[in-house]
Amino acid sequence: MSETVETNKFGVEVQLSGNDGNAFMVLGSCSKAARRANIDKQEIDKFTQEAMMGDYDHLLRTCMKYFDVS
Repeated sequence: MSETVETNKFGVEVQLSGNDGNAFMVLGSCSKAARRANIDKQEIDKFTQEAMMGDYDHLLRTCMKYFDVS
């Protein structure tokens, strides 16, 4: 049985390639893109909490779940 993972929940594009890849920069870039797209603060907070619940790979998977990452 395969599980479908929802991607790009926010409908917002964020570019992570070519930038500093440390976790704080990734999280900050995504949060900034969400704020610029007028995503509700509670939804951004939910994303942030989920993204910080694991290791770096979990952070990247969570970013890809909420954003169109390039």
